[in-house]
Amino acid sequence: MKDFPFLSILTLLPLVGAVVVACIPRAKAELAKLVALIWSLVVLALSIVMWVAFTVDSQDRFQFHESYSWIPAWGANFTFAADGIALVMLMLVAVLFPVVILASWHDVDSSRRSAPTYFALLLAFEFTMIGVFAAADIFLFYVFFEIMLIPMYFIIGSFGSGQKQYAAVKFFLYSLVGGLFMLASVVGLWVVGGHTFDFEALVKAGGSINTDTARWLFLGFFVAFAIKAPFFPFHTWLPDSGGAAPAGAAALLVGVMDKVGTFGILRYCLPLFPEASRWFAPAALVLAVIGIIYAALLAVGQNDLKRLVSYTSIAHFGFIGIGIFAFTTQGGTGSVLYMVNHGLATGLLFIVVGMFVARRGSALVSDFGGAGKLVPVLAGVLFFAGLASLALPGTAPFVSEFLVLIGTFSTHKPYAVIATAGIVLAAAYVLWMIQRTTQGTLNPALDAVPAMRKDLTLREKVVVAPLIVLLLVLGFYPKPVTDVINPAVQATLQDVGTQDPTPTVADGKAGR
Repeated sequence: MKDFPFLSILTLLPLVGAVVVACIPRAKAELAKLVALIWSLVVLALSIVMWVAFTVDSQDRFQFHESYSWIPAWGANFTFAADGIALVMLMLVAVLFPVVILASWHDVDSSRRSAPTYFALLLAFEFTMIGVFAAADIFLFYVFFEIMLIPMYFIIGSFGSGQKQYAAVKFFLYSLVGGLFMLASVVGLWVVGGHTFDFEALVKAGGSINTDTARWLFLGFFVAFAIKAPFFPFHTWLPDSGGAAPAGAAALLVGVMDKVGTFGILRYCLPLFPEASRWFAPAALVLAVIGIIYAALLAVGQNDLKRLVSYTSIAHFGFIGIGIFAFTTQGGTGSVLYMVNHGLATGLLFIVVGMFVARRGSALVSDFGGAGKLVPVLAGVLFFAGLASLALPGTAPFVSEFLVLIGTFSTHKPYAVIATAGIVLAAAYVLWMIQRTTQGTLNPALDAVPAMRKDLTLREKVVVAPLIVLLLVLGFYPKPVTDVINPAVQATLQDVGTQDPTPTVADGKAGR
């Protein structure tokens, strides 16, 4: 089964599906939705088979390796491979897309916009997401890194709301500028790395790169990934894009696409430029901690639900950042697990917020108040999603946040202590949001909105149920995921040349 071309088929399947859905006549909107959903479920089924085929205790760092000639003169190939970090991200993509497609069933008004086009763009976006996580050739990764902007740009600009054109252009320009920094580093790496784009060959050649050159190359990659994540101060595009995008697309934007930034730091910055990673680590830790506190404070003052959730994500990415640059197994594993759990929790939160916005016709917190009296089940799901987002014990994000903090505390105590304050702020902005929207006295204006009396439908229950189950299961039993992540994190730390600090126990006599 290991010889089966899982990754190339997984990458191409959504692209073929996007073409098929795009060819469906606009008048057959329901057919387009059904085909898109079935296609995404096939991708999920194949991903599950690949997960089962993955060998946790393999001696090989990368599995499911495939390579096909592409541009021989440049040393570029269609090379795909997956370690544990890439595998869990691929599974996150495969899980979220069918959920989002089903959640977006009524997001497109077929009388004004083309439903087949919207769902074709979603599948095209899935194609780019799988490609960027599966690529093991740096030039191929860069190509996917750039083209993934296109479907999301059109989703925001054509199917969004509010200042959608402004948000789409800002999103595109920020990402494009980051891509240009990366392109410069990709070219430079090709020149000094032996005229190849093969990741494993470049890792071996990394030790021979001049220190100053390696630092400049690291900076080019890091800026691109920091914008994509986004880290402070490169974050300003996210609240605009998350606020303007349809709720389902926003769930993908924050739940999956932003992970490309943190994945890129782990996969490329650390192994390719080990000395530069250690040299830049203090600055990266400072930016991550500032992002945690700064974004949390801004989230508290938001009146727009979707922008509020976007700001919470910036704070969460700060936690991921300190876990990465703590250079410990606990911190690194916690960061990767955080990427998965954040995708599930924030994806659920965005989807549920979208359900409220669709019923009320407004995303403003001030337009709600006491909504739980009209839609108690939906309000309960919002409450659960909020608690998962603030990492309540028993939910999956708690495990990852705990690992990040203990992994960081063992090497960088001040950063871990400051980051812990972000947990308190998270409780403030999440609970205040829930109190203002679903609790308290019923806003009389809600009574005049018939849709606000409609609680969770069967379709909506099917949408939220898998995410709730995963958040609870991984909250109590994360071992199947951490077992996959750990070897890849340890291999990355070995590339960086760091190791976990030796535990120290104070001397003392028993009975004292």
